[in-house]
Order: sequence, then C-alpha cells, then structure tokens
Amino acid sequence: MSTLGVAAAAGPAFFSGAEPASAAPAAQGESAAQAETAAQGQWLTGYWHNFSNGSTTMPISEVPSVYNMIAVAFAGNTGTPGGITFDVAEGQLGGYTDQQFKSDVAAVQAEGRKVVLSIGGQNGHVDVTNAAQATEFANTAYGLMQEYGFDGVDIDLEHGINARYMEEALRQLRAKAGSDLIITMAPQTINMQGPSHAYYQLTQNISDILTIVNMQYYNSGTMLGCDDQVYSQGTVDFLTAQACIQLEMGLSPDQVGLGLPATPAAAGGGYQPAGNVIDALDCLEQGRNCGSFTPSEPYGPIGGAMTWSINWDATNGYAFADALGARLGTG
Repeated sequence: MSTLGVAAAAGPAFFSGAEPASAAPAAQGESAAQAETAAQGQWLTGYWHNFSNGSTTMPISEVPSVYNMIAVAFAGNTGTPGGITFDVAEGQLGGYTDQQFKSDVAAVQAEGRKVVLSIGGQNGHVDVTNAAQATEFANTAYGLMQEYGFDGVDIDLEHGINARYMEEALRQLRAKAGSDLIITMAPQTINMQGPSHAYYQLTQNISDILTIVNMQYYNSGTMLGCDDQVYSQGTVDFLTAQACIQLEMGLSPDQVGLGLPATPAAAGGGYQPAGNVIDALDCLEQGRNCGSFTPSEPYGPIGGAMTWSINWDATNGYAFADALGARLGTG
C-alpha cells in the first residue's frame, strides 16, 4: 500500500529460493474467520485514505455499502517503540473532524459492516521486536479501538516484522478486546513465499485468531506458485497459484482473500480487470475459469477480495466494488 497511491514496486522479483508450501495442522475449533463468515458471508475489503493523494477524498459515510470491511489507512508510530497513533487528517479531508469520523464509523457498524485500523503502509514504520514493544503495541492499539470504535487491526507493515513478538502483541490485544476482535493482514507477495518468511510464520502462528489475509497481488513482478512454477503479475494464474500457498499452509479457505489495485493508477504494476479476479475466485472455489494453473480440487468459498483502494475505486465509478460485490454477495 502507499500513501501516494503507488506502492514501491518490488522490481523483477523472481524468487527462486522459496520453500514449497507445507500443510500445517488446522486450528482446533471454530476460528474467528469461520465465525465471522457464518455471520457475514464473504468479505469485500477496501482501504479508506486518511490523506489526499490525487485520487479522491471522502468521509466514511460515503463508502458504498458493498464494502463490508473498511480498512482505515494508516496508523503510524507514536515515537515510542511499538506504539501506534492515529488521528483524522482534517486539513487534507476538507475539515472532516475526529467526531464526525467516529459517528460515521458507528453508523457503518450499525449496518453490520466492520472497520479496522490499518497499521503501516509503504511509509509507516512500527517496530515490534521485543516483549516491551509488543505490550506497547497492544495497549495503544486497544486505546485507539476504544477511542474511535475500530473493530480490530490490519497489519500492513512493509518494512519487516518479527513474527514472535507481533504474535505476542496480537494475542495481548485479543485478550483485551475479546473474541470479536478482527485481525487482518496485507503482506506483499514475497512475504508469503515460504516458511522462512516472517509473515508466513505469523500467519500460521495466529491462525486460530486470524480473520483474513488479503495478500497484495501486485507491485511484485514474478513469483513462485505452490507448484514451484513462476507466474507473472497481472494474470489469473498469479492469483490462483499463490493463493494456493496459503490454502495449503493450514489456513481455512475463509481466511484467504485476493488483494488487487482498483485502477491502474493505484499501483506501480500488477493491475488486473475485475473479471480476472472473478475468474480466480471461480477457479479456487469451483475449479472453473482457471488459467494454466488449476487446483487439485476446489476449495469452496474463500474469504473474499480486497482493493487498494476505495478512494481509487471512486475515480472509476466504483467498478471494482460493483463487480466484486456482486460476485461475493456483499452488495
């Protein structure tokens, strides 16, 4: 993700050293994601800009109802290691105030939608590398949830994470917030290539409390799929063959989402038309409309789709939301 709308492209990211995905034991009992899916159906997640970057700006109240998960971008560091902070950028958003924002969040939630606070983005540096920082993260995140009414957090830290202490932070936050806590993540493709990567480790370690992983299937050049073949961004195979890694690592299908830019201007590369995303959903869920990669067997309904961003989608008449919302049943 990027506060400028174009995340730093990874360049030609041919990653030849990833270990093949391995199946991990599924979490016992009903996961947070399964409970939410039972109540909500599939997710259509969109990022909302707390800044102006040349796309468009809007209050939360104008986010189309087809988006049943809104990720507020972004929280940053407080200046204290591990701590996060957030306030509404009134000056960039036409005088939109904290109080208006809070009221709009409450109104969206009254419709049954969720609002999470996204942490990091391209420019956000929040380090959680020891026990003290984990506690500071949990305390400050919970404080912001109480102040603004957020349903949870989205981990979009693009400068590296420590799987052990981020897990500790999220479990402390869960202990404070309770079982309704929403935890989402938006790792870059390179972060989920195999068990040596911290995001991969974190995903496995918190699968019992994780709602959904919306990996960023863009700004990444080429990547390996779960079949150890190389796939290029901008194709259906790029989505399905990499989603397979997560689907075979022990996550339940409802914990896996497809993250794409809403328009070509929203990313440095990897834009795909909504029809490709729908084909990838059909392939993963039903084994049809696949490209050259076909899962060994259909997975059934996966968690949904995500876009960077609602604001960029608005510049294109909400074409992404209309198409994916209809496919996912959120609109």
